[in-house]
Amino acid sequence: MKRILAAIGLIMLLQNAWAIDIRTAKAEGLVGEANTGFIAAVHTPASAEVRALIADVNNKRKAQFDSTARKTDTSVAQVAHRFYELAVQKTASGHFYQDSAGRWKKK
Repeated sequence: MKRILAAIGLIMLLQNAWAIDIRTAKAEGLVGEANTGFIAAVHTPASAEVRALIADVNNKRKAQFDSTARKTDTSVAQVAHRFYELAVQKTASGHFYQDSAGRWKKK
């Protein structure tokens, strides 16, 4: 029984170690800042791991956009657009972002 619990613990630890984070995904050119205020896959099809990261990050951003829109009496679209503008300014050299026409650009 102890071996089974230890094995499960090791599997869980390794799963977390394998999970990609947003910094790594951006640095590897897998995701970039989309012109919608969310992140998106730069190249498709994206792996399941990258799709899961995108969904997680975008769900958190959506919640933050909703909250900020309510607090500032603006629309979610306005908040998302302003976030996009700031995100592009902060995008590191070598990382990707979409221009206003939706084309991926490498900064």
